[in-house]
Amino acid sequence: MEQDNKSDRRDNKKKGTLTIVGLGPGAAGHLSLETLQLLQERFVILRTEIHPTVAELKRRGISYISCDTWYEKEATFEEVYDKISSFVIGQAKEKDVVYAVPGSPLVAERTVALLREKARQCNIPLTVKPAMSFLDLAYVDLGIDPIDGLRIIDAQDFSALADAGQYPMMVTQVYNQMVASDMKLALMDILPDETEVYFLRNLGMKEEECRKVLLFEIDRQPVIDHLTSVFIPCQPQEVLQPLPENEQEDGDTDTENEAGYWKRFPLLKHKTEFDVRPLADVMQVLREPGGCPWDREQDFTTIRANLIEECYEFLEAVDDKDTHGMAEELGDILMQVVFHARMAEEKGMFTLQDVIDGVTDKLIERHPHVFGTVQVANSDEVLTNWEAIKLQEKPERERVLDGIYKGLPSLLRAHKIQKRVAKVGFDWTETEDVKKKVLEEWKEFNEAAALQDQDAMEKELGDLYFSMVNFARHLGLESETALNRCNNRFVTRFEHVEDRVAESGNDWKEYSLEELDRFWDEAKKNEN
Repeated sequence: MEQDNKSDRRDNKKKGTLTIVGLGPGAAGHLSLETLQLLQERFVILRTEIHPTVAELKRRGISYISCDTWYEKEATFEEVYDKISSFVIGQAKEKDVVYAVPGSPLVAERTVALLREKARQCNIPLTVKPAMSFLDLAYVDLGIDPIDGLRIIDAQDFSALADAGQYPMMVTQVYNQMVASDMKLALMDILPDETEVYFLRNLGMKEEECRKVLLFEIDRQPVIDHLTSVFIPCQPQEVLQPLPENEQEDGDTDTENEAGYWKRFPLLKHKTEFDVRPLADVMQVLREPGGCPWDREQDFTTIRANLIEECYEFLEAVDDKDTHGMAEELGDILMQVVFHARMAEEKGMFTLQDVIDGVTDKLIERHPHVFGTVQVANSDEVLTNWEAIKLQEKPERERVLDGIYKGLPSLLRAHKIQKRVAKVGFDWTETEDVKKKVLEEWKEFNEAAALQDQDAMEKELGDLYFSMVNFARHLGLESETALNRCNNRFVTRFEHVEDRVAESGNDWKEYSLEELDRFWDEAKKNEN
């Protein structure tokens, strides 16, 4: 009997409900009276408070919880929507919840689709209330009737964008300039660059925008935000650009090739995709007529040193354990890569995509133990396979030292030369023997110095450096990196000495070397 009473109490316990409403396209006047009453009476969750109507909710004293924090925390929109829908369902299990979305709940709202499914699984009563959509306003401004045909898609649905021009298309969720840029590039593969499209923003509000722009100008509008959409009218068939021959359906399509690629390398299927197109676009604009005069004047030779400098600046950030600096310098290196690729494309030599495809194929081919059937026991066998594959790729390299670039920094080139000859057995087996060679070269350098023979001193100094590089290599060190770190340490310590001198108000010449050495020792202690 007691057990039955407990069961009855559980059954009588109030269960929550979920009602989904829309805040309309923008102006508070577009809210329905029913929606406004629900917002005043129940526990309110907003998908986002970045919406003009929210100011009216605050004015009326309507409390709410916003889900905007998930947009900052999660990496993809799909993850954002999943977290939001799970949170809403969790609240709706215990109370009557009103979940409010911009516009209409039934137009381009991924969270609503997720909530329908999750509410069904959790047996939570769900009601969706109708609301005015931005589409209702767009129909008026554009002078169109959806009965004649209209497809509504998300700006990041690139497969759907591929159909642009075949029928009227409304592209929603054009959140920012980056999204607009990605959308534009996808559309320019299908439509001419100067196709007229409609830029829509703040529909139904005082600062409403509904105007024609050229396709290539979409991402150059003064303001692009969460209330931005783009309408693409149906285009005459002759305007649509045909797919490249290798993408046409001829029984061996790129889609089939892509499917085969993922079948070969399933580990890569769900990896995060990155987009370098915005950077490539910026570089193209800088190099085009009307771009930057300096950038337009450069060629492979004039910016050759820049790439080397950026690499060293990245290494400095690594040595300093400067995470922010590492990200910044890698960006500078990437910019140099894109710069060179752009100049090459202008000359018809190769494209940035050729660069990316080439290095991707190379990585796959040189890792048969990951992407193929080759078995390896350890990293030594990996390196052995790597070198064997490189020899097959570069049959023109007949000599052992072929392929080591003469323009490398000298210490780095010496290290590479020694590593290469060691692979064919031309190397000491004992580190102690290498050390003896260093001492022998040191003695010969001192003998040349005693004779004040400049040519002999330069020769012997080179031999000494070469033997030191070899000794360091046997100890597992790379001399170029070691000397670079030494240079950086010296600069840091000397700047401390310089600061101490400046703080004193005295001149350098008023200090003895011993006094300056004390400042130097202070700098060393600060490092520790």
